[in-house]
Amino acid sequence: MSFKIVPKTLTGILHNFNKGASDWGWQGFIAYGCQSVVVVVDPKTMQVVHSLDKHKGYVTKVKWSREMYHHDTASPYTLKLASSDYNGRIIVWDVSQASVRAEFSEGSKPVADMEWLGNHDNAQDLLAVLHPPYNFVLWNAATGTKLWKKSYTDTLQSFAFDPFEASKMAFLGSDCILFVDDFAINKVPSSNGKKYYISSPGNSQVTNIIVGDTGKKWAGGSLPLCLQLTYHRACRNHLILMYPREILVLDLDINQTVGIIPMERTGSPFAQVVALKQRDALMCLHENGSVSIRLRRWHPSTLNSASSSTEESMSPSNMDVTYDLRCQSDPLRVTKNSRVYAMMHCPVTEFKACLIMSDSRVLLLELRTTDFQETSVPQSPLYTPGHTSLGFPLPLDRSAFSADLQISKVGPVPKTALSDMIAHTQTFNNDSTDDKHSVLLKFILTGLLSGVAPPPLIVRMCPPLTTKNWAVYQPLLALGTSSGLIQVYNLASAQLHKELSVHTVPIRGIEWVSLCSFISYGHQNPSPQNNLVRNELFLTDIQTGKSIQLRANHDEESAIDGLKVSHLKQYFIIMFKDKPFELWDLRSGTLLRQMPKNFPHVTALEWSPSHNLKSLKKKLTSQEASTPGSSQPLMDFSTLTASTPTDPSARSAEVSTTKQILQSVTVREHFVFTDADGLLYHFVVEGSLIKDGSKIPPDGGMGSITCIAWKAETLVLGDVDGNLNLWDLKARVSRAIPTHRGWIRKIRFAPGRGNMKLLVLYNDGADVWDAKEVERLSSIKTPRDMAKLTDADWAASDRPLLSSVDGCVRVMDMEFSSSCSPLEESHLPDPVFCPHLLPPKASLTLKVLLQHQPWNEKFTLWLEETDENADISKLVNEHLSHIDQDLRDYLPKCQFGTAQRSLLTARLFGDENEVTFWTVALHYLRQHKAIPLSQKAEDAFAHLRDHPLETSFDVLCDGQTFQKYQLERVSIHDSKRTTHEHTKLCSETLIMLGQTDRAVQLLLETDSANDSYYIDSLRACLVASVRSSGASQSTIKLVATNLIANGKLSEGVQLLCLIDKGLDACRYLQTYGQWYQAAWLAKAMLSPNESTQVLKRWVDHLTSPQVNQKSYALLVLLSLGHINKVLELLMTIRHFDTAALFVEAVQEFDLIGSDEQTTSLVEAVFLEYARYLLHLGNRTAVEYYCTKAGEKGRLLAEEVMNVYSNK
Repeated sequence: MSFKIVPKTLTGILHNFNKGASDWGWQGFIAYGCQSVVVVVDPKTMQVVHSLDKHKGYVTKVKWSREMYHHDTASPYTLKLASSDYNGRIIVWDVSQASVRAEFSEGSKPVADMEWLGNHDNAQDLLAVLHPPYNFVLWNAATGTKLWKKSYTDTLQSFAFDPFEASKMAFLGSDCILFVDDFAINKVPSSNGKKYYISSPGNSQVTNIIVGDTGKKWAGGSLPLCLQLTYHRACRNHLILMYPREILVLDLDINQTVGIIPMERTGSPFAQVVALKQRDALMCLHENGSVSIRLRRWHPSTLNSASSSTEESMSPSNMDVTYDLRCQSDPLRVTKNSRVYAMMHCPVTEFKACLIMSDSRVLLLELRTTDFQETSVPQSPLYTPGHTSLGFPLPLDRSAFSADLQISKVGPVPKTALSDMIAHTQTFNNDSTDDKHSVLLKFILTGLLSGVAPPPLIVRMCPPLTTKNWAVYQPLLALGTSSGLIQVYNLASAQLHKELSVHTVPIRGIEWVSLCSFISYGHQNPSPQNNLVRNELFLTDIQTGKSIQLRANHDEESAIDGLKVSHLKQYFIIMFKDKPFELWDLRSGTLLRQMPKNFPHVTALEWSPSHNLKSLKKKLTSQEASTPGSSQPLMDFSTLTASTPTDPSARSAEVSTTKQILQSVTVREHFVFTDADGLLYHFVVEGSLIKDGSKIPPDGGMGSITCIAWKAETLVLGDVDGNLNLWDLKARVSRAIPTHRGWIRKIRFAPGRGNMKLLVLYNDGADVWDAKEVERLSSIKTPRDMAKLTDADWAASDRPLLSSVDGCVRVMDMEFSSSCSPLEESHLPDPVFCPHLLPPKASLTLKVLLQHQPWNEKFTLWLEETDENADISKLVNEHLSHIDQDLRDYLPKCQFGTAQRSLLTARLFGDENEVTFWTVALHYLRQHKAIPLSQKAEDAFAHLRDHPLETSFDVLCDGQTFQKYQLERVSIHDSKRTTHEHTKLCSETLIMLGQTDRAVQLLLETDSANDSYYIDSLRACLVASVRSSGASQSTIKLVATNLIANGKLSEGVQLLCLIDKGLDACRYLQTYGQWYQAAWLAKAMLSPNESTQVLKRWVDHLTSPQVNQKSYALLVLLSLGHINKVLELLMTIRHFDTAALFVEAVQEFDLIGSDEQTTSLVEAVFLEYARYLLHLGNRTAVEYYCTKAGEKGRLLAEEVMNVYSNK
């Protein structure tokens, strides 16, 4: 059991400025702002992992760093987090070490928004920040250096990066949207962007939702408040605007609203929306705390007929972009003090959501699937991914696969992502597969975490650790609240141990009487008429939860002002505000003495820690053989030096007898108190007798005494003027020390023999003094250094504990400089799986073991300890044991071998870069294996073919899926036409997609009064006639070339598409820098061979030093099936581990050649991977891959053998 108490912070209620300050990172942790603290939570075990406390203001923004980079020993897995506060200060944290990596600011106003860059290579340390009112700054978060700053002209509230194009972003202003299309890392955006004004949502003219920058604002009445702007993550060039009563989906190609998600009349307004990536879905938070999932409903792509009227096509019933409500969680009980402040979703799985409440609760929701029943709901069912989850039969030609690929295994795949739970909607899944399963979605509450109760808080630490109670000791802290609730925290783990509802009134004080029990008292505020209250006094055992009320039959009386328990836990004294104190027997719970009315009024009281131990031992010896008297104790509170173990059977007979004897023995104890005049009284208590002792007059320089502390031979008094009076009782000398801090509220000696450190609490902060050396060791002032303090105590011998008005309880270091510690020093009751917390060597070794183990005869989740890995083997094996059992069972028998295992490992590690790579790689390995074999032997490998990639992969999707989506989209554009410019855009797109008949219809719709009437008519004639006239192709090609040469690129490309010269059109587009448009056109209309030529040239462009988008180039090469090119590029960018695993994967699918060039490339890959494994200390794996790396591998193996033999 861990007793170590390190600096930490227990957090409670949130501030209004904390609203929205939360994030769920790819690393697997949740972070949110609570007052001035950043709280880190593990959602799997629902425990607070860390509290980062360096901000001086309220935390307003929190962002985890992205994981879009390759991880190796030079760039390991780390926990990096950025947070900003109300003062504009931004801190970049190393979470595992609780240290500040960098700190910077731009002005003193709260940051409006910030985001880590993710779509650029080698940009993992860059942080984009919007500083109010309109300054946009790109920071290097590793050094705190400002790379550039761009100032706009309008007040901006937030921004969003386009997930599909790194150079595009959008800002949300107070009445407009600002689009920027020239964002770059190495230079300031040159333009001020393009501004669009927002008109009223819900208007019947939905085309007026966004009005182009015409130089003046929309004049349609009062402007509604747009709550959120975000890009759609599953559909390119789509923007989402959220209003309280509806969500708008805008297509930026036509600048029109193509979808409206209205809130039902009785529904709760929207509070937040998250666009998902794995499926075209929206996750919405509502004001009542419920979370809903809405999935895109796809309709067949049907082009509108020429007879359909404009009004008909604009009507809401004809809008094709529709999101169906698929499930919604139960609403929460939202009150003034319990509101939803933020929602986050897990970026890895996308089926988990987390709610942060203002009262400190953290709720975890998970999306689950249930079997569909026809009578359950009126809506259509969703479908599971089919054979991806259920396995498939053995193919006919088994020899076409590597023996390592367990293609015949049948078993459920662990559902580690939303894409594993539901398949694509029906538009892209027209194939009728028998093994699909109809399901419905539902939300389940799977986790709940509560924080510290609302302030003000009374804090009291349990008795200290001693040599006699170490076997059962727990460092427990009791917190008393204004609601009567008592929370007990274990300070070793910072977790809530018990929560006891004891009182019905605010708690005014707590005193521990043993390691597992305490007395608490409380009362309402006194009545102004008679200054009387009804007091409550309870004795509580936290092991059983049993509470016994003392002084139960008392009417209104003077309020209890304090309570002190004697050192041997025999007696306790209750002090009142306006009447004399009472002396009670703690063991029997009976009143021993009530002092007379003329007794002096007590201002401060303390029991003596000294007692006659010889007398106690003599009494124990004389009664060893006798039995206890007839008076039975109220509770077993005699465990001064040893607490009752949780398991009663663990107690020995000897200890039990000693306790019983203690209960029947009374020992003389002493206490002192001061009156209003400062006179010090000394009394002796033995049994029910109270003997008056000496009286000592007050020191001349002291004011009214407020508190007393007594330890060993030192007595310390504090007064209302901030003076400390230290009495050395042995030497009979006293010394007065002016602190100049005002009223002293509390003084407390630190625990531990000989430890004379003294904690002094003032109205404006606290001090730590050394009573032996009579010097101030440290000091803290409020509210300069932290929020105003409400109470203080010692958590350990060198750990002051402070409670403040912000609801936080801080365990500080002795210098009051830190209340957070490295994670390795903390003790968590539940183990946490997080490779980011491991040393680089350990995390990468863990990753290697999970991905592939060809050097072992059998795949095993265990690392054998050797001399090379002795420093990490224990850590790795601990993390392996923390993996979910269903995943542990499935990894050794992955159906699709190394590729699938690498994908599951990437999700487990939260490695965004590798999740994307292996998703595309596994899809096309299955696709390229299935297609040629299916042509030779019908249906032999039909089950190998994967479902199409989601639309979020854009041009990486297969040609058929991409074409269907583009036809669906142009159909929507067609139905939204209101101006001639939109009609022209639709006709151009239709021409390039080969839909000439509909293009002619649109061209002929041009009004005769329009200036383009004559040109459109001629263009319609040309489009209608060119297909049947082959002789004119050379002329049209010449005209197209001349148009392009004279700046008419779009018109020339259309003409080339009309005469089936799409390849030439793509080349012209690439020549003029329109690289994406060329790839779009190639995917949409060219044959696979021609499309490959265009995309290969695009890859060369992406890998050029000027563009440096090699990660995306890899994905394009994967979609083309160019395995050798993929390996060459991986070697160029030094991703040796990924290259070796990819070779293993393609060999398992039997898709790699055996020619000399390929063999040489594979040997080079394995050689570099062997060197990589050598750095990790995996000697067995090094020897295995050296055997596969040719002659150079043999030389490396000999070199390794020589090195190890010389050790």
